[in-house]
Amino acid sequence: MSATHDEEAAVEWMVRRFYELGLADDVLGPIFRDAIHDWDDHIRVVADFWSHSIHGTGRYQRNAFAPHMRLRFEPEAFDHWLAAFEQAARESLAPEHAEKAIRIARHMAQSYKAGMFPFADADGRPSRVPVSRNRGGG
Repeated sequence: MSATHDEEAAVEWMVRRFYELGLADDVLGPIFRDAIHDWDDHIRVVADFWSHSIHGTGRYQRNAFAPHMRLRFEPEAFDHWLAAFEQAARESLAPEHAEKAIRIARHMAQSYKAGMFPFADADGRPSRVPVSRNRGGG
């Protein structure tokens, strides 16, 4: 499947707008600045992902989850990520494409959060590591 030139331009604009919003966010900004060093390459890869996800172009053939495992952030970052993404999608894409992208992003956020934070800490908050069950004594 292929997307029109205008659809591809809209996807790239959405990705650029998302990172603009993310960089201005107090939670996402430090994460993005720490993790992304080659912005041109990163924008291209992420645009390929969303082109494939929205329009089925086949342009993305990588594992999208793996690089996110290396990021340092708390589970609350997903709410910030979704807010920035949803705003960027609605501002940049045709309504039907924005809604599809948002459905995919919500599913990704839920899946990534479960995959990255599979445990709960002593207070029940999502955690990357299991709670130590050291009960002392012999």
